[in-house]
Formats: sequence, structure tokens, C-alpha cells
Amino acid sequence: MKTISTTDARKNIKTLVELVKETGAVFAIGRRDKPEALLMKFPRDYNKELNEITNMNAYSESFAFLEEEPDTYSPNDLKKKYV
Repeated sequence: MKTISTTDARKNIKTLVELVKETGAVFAIGRRDKPEALLMKFPRDYNKELNEITNMNAYSESFAFLEEEPDTYSPNDLKKKYV
């Protein structure tokens, strides 16, 4: 994830929004390389019964990067420890 200064974000907001919309990229916006806000694609589906954070996590692609990560536990491990 790239951090963009507030000044650059202000100057390029149209381009950034289009890039996020088309590619699903996520940008942090902040000052002095410290992220203060995120610019990410709004979820296609939205459940009004859930709060904004839950909707963003459940319906957006914010955790898509985890698909490439190996599974830490197998279903058998989970059954042994938690069921």
C-alpha cells in the first residue's frame, strides 16, 4: 500500500478515485509518510443492518491479499482446539 501526501491526494483526487475504482488499489493518505486515512473501493454489496466497518471488511476486497497466504491451521486443527 502506498502512502500519498494530502497535498498530492488533493491535486490528483480524480485520478486516484478512478484508479481505485478500476483496479481495487488501496492508498493511504497522510502527512510525513504517516497514514491518516485510506482510499479504497466501496463494497458492491452493502448491508444496512451492519455498521460501516463490518460492511467494508465483509464486502470489500480489503482482505483479498490473504488469499495468497498459506493456511495457518487445517480444519482438523481447529476442531481439536475449539470444538
